[in-house]
Amino acid sequence: MKKILLALVAVMTMISVQAETGDLSLGGQFNYGSKRSMIGLGVQLQYEPVTNFRFAPEFIYYFESDDVSAINANFNMHYLIRTSTSSAVYPIAGFSYAHYSWDNYLGYDDEDKFGANLGIGFEYALARNFSLYTEERFQILGNHYNQVVTALGIKYNF
Repeated sequence: MKKILLALVAVMTMISVQAETGDLSLGGQFNYGSKRSMIGLGVQLQYEPVTNFRFAPEFIYYFESDDVSAINANFNMHYLIRTSTSSAVYPIAGFSYAHYSWDNYLGYDDEDKFGANLGIGFEYALARNFSLYTEERFQILGNHYNQVVTALGIKYNF
């Protein structure tokens, strides 16, 4: 019993040490939202607590299009599939919050939506600390708000 407990403590210690030394990167990106042909700018933080599994919270601001503007906050997860020493593809799954605002003839109106993201991404290391990435995902927000979101960005790996 002591050996099992000792092995369990050793495994938990290795996991916590790995999580403390995980890879961290910060990226800036251009976005395109298909619902209203909206162009946006975003920022994405990526944290890899264990090998090949990454958390990727992001924030996107969409510029006004047809009197509608939007902000989007996402919490996505990636599973990296290394295709070479400098590239990887990854499935994307996560949660999404979107806030839409628009002018109507009676004034200003807005709406909040919660949903999910499903998609795929690709990244290519340009140098030790810089990578290009692109993502394509379906944002499921319900009814008339579902859209495809395309991102193209560059990130700095700390």
